[in-house]
Amino acid sequence: MKILVTGAKGMVGTALVNNLKNIRDGKNRTRENLNIEDIFEFDLDSTKEELDVFCKDADFVFNLAGVNRPENQEDFMKGNFGFASDLLNNLKKYNNKAPVMLSSSIQATLAGRFGNSEYGRSKKAGEALFFDYGKETGAKVAIYRFANLMGHSKPKYNSAVSTFCWAIANDEEFTVNDCSTELELLYIDDLVEGMFDLLEGNEIHCEFDGVETILDKKGRYCCVPKTHRVTLGEIVHLLQEFKAQSSTLVMPKMPDGSFAKKLYSLYLTYLPKSKFKYELKMNVDNRGSFTELMHTEDCGQISVNISKPGITKGQHWHNSKWELFIVVQGHGLIQERNINTGEVVEFEVNGDKIEAIHMIPGWTHNIINLSETENLVTVMTCNEVFNPQYPDTFGEPV
Repeated sequence: MKILVTGAKGMVGTALVNNLKNIRDGKNRTRENLNIEDIFEFDLDSTKEELDVFCKDADFVFNLAGVNRPENQEDFMKGNFGFASDLLNNLKKYNNKAPVMLSSSIQATLAGRFGNSEYGRSKKAGEALFFDYGKETGAKVAIYRFANLMGHSKPKYNSAVSTFCWAIANDEEFTVNDCSTELELLYIDDLVEGMFDLLEGNEIHCEFDGVETILDKKGRYCCVPKTHRVTLGEIVHLLQEFKAQSSTLVMPKMPDGSFAKKLYSLYLTYLPKSKFKYELKMNVDNRGSFTELMHTEDCGQISVNISKPGITKGQHWHNSKWELFIVVQGHGLIQERNINTGEVVEFEVNGDKIEAIHMIPGWTHNIINLSETENLVTVMTCNEVFNPQYPDTFGEPV
């Protein structure tokens, strides 16, 4: 399959082309039904001659090209309707009935706050052009009215989310006019997966009741239904939590598929290179060091413990707190004793064979570096973040 992507250097085009190449090159094996031979990339710096050749050879067309911030209002129609017309005429020139996808916008409903949108009118005109093309040629036409897209784009342009990500990551000032304003957001990765579904013939169809998307197997439009409705206040609050993570060590909850998980990935793309790394507080003494790596809101903390040769650490027990000790370097011995029965267990551990050892509540425990020359490095997880007001830690030798 040879695929033409117009608007290939835009936010959506860049992400789509990158991921189409992953399939073409065998790096992404999750879409075994897709056999991509070539990807034709068309953008503002491409020529009419290139478009002509691409339209002759393409087996599928993603039309992502468009204008959303022109200097003159009339350029909306020229950019969003005029180019689409050129594209379809080139396909008809070669009698190429390859399926074509059109990236439209929810603003094309011309409903509610979009009622006076020149951008929406230009998109709606483009939709009509594609629908007519499908009826005339019999080619498959897939028109998507996308909601607000959420991906890495230029800040202070046409995405409030990108602007907030950039501003908070770079310590820049920003303004939120109304924290209660709600956005419907579609994350770029979900959009790309939706385009893969379309290539496989598994697209989801819909219709529109005003601006609301209604799933309908016989609907004229297509959609990617994995959108998130969030307020500007919620977005900014999450971003401020993300920014504080390097100092608080607290990683907010980010369940699979959640808006928070997607927003955090996007936020990281706006970090200046000077913030790619941050220091951690090492608690150092003559025995070695102990460093907390990460705190979570519901799963405790992760730390790394370094013990110098011959050193014993621990020698304490907990009522309810539990830990996992995972030696990743060195040679050591972990001992545990039940404080009520006196039963003792021992585990010899080595970084060459990584194992996780439970520290059981009610069992006092230690970890001994058996090496005379090498440090013992242990990753430790605990079910709660250490609270000095309620440490639940009581010294007692094994």
